[in-house]
Amino acid sequence: MYLAMLETEEDRVRFLRLHDAWEKKLYAVALRILGNPTQAEDAVQQTWFQLLRHWKRVAALPREEAGGYAVTVVKNAALDLLRQERRTVRLPEGWDPPAPEMGEAGYRYLVALIRALPEGYRRVLELKCVEERTNREIARRLGLNESTVATRVLRGRALLAEALERGGKSCG
Repeated sequence: MYLAMLETEEDRVRFLRLHDAWEKKLYAVALRILGNPTQAEDAVQQTWFQLLRHWKRVAALPREEAGGYAVTVVKNAALDLLRQERRTVRLPEGWDPPAPEMGEAGYRYLVALIRALPEGYRRVLELKCVEERTNREIARRLGLNESTVATRVLRGRALLAEALERGGKSCG
């Protein structure tokens, strides 16, 4: 997906070299800051998107400087995730979102499954599956990048998949 954002083959090759050389280091830096593997992956993904957004500037740097720049970007992304986590208000245990058309039993089952998820996925899936918000609306509401929302929706759904399949429920 990243490569599709680059215009030339030369840029694609340069990006792949940078990615291969620095991916593990970026993850290690993010993990050290966040202490959570999933959040570290999110920070690294945000870093690659940021580097692509500013690719002309990054591509002009010598290889080691580009790597150092990537480390700075991943540190900032990780710190942003920590700040966002502090700003996110936990929902009270009695939170009861509007019930969808799937029926009361199915609705309660879905809400129970979502509440059991780790906090980072829980809030995103509550908004996506229960309140039926778009990724853009969720990103604005939680102060996240749309790409982070999309990643958390996919990973959260993967966590829910087995239980949801057994119950025949899904979220769109």
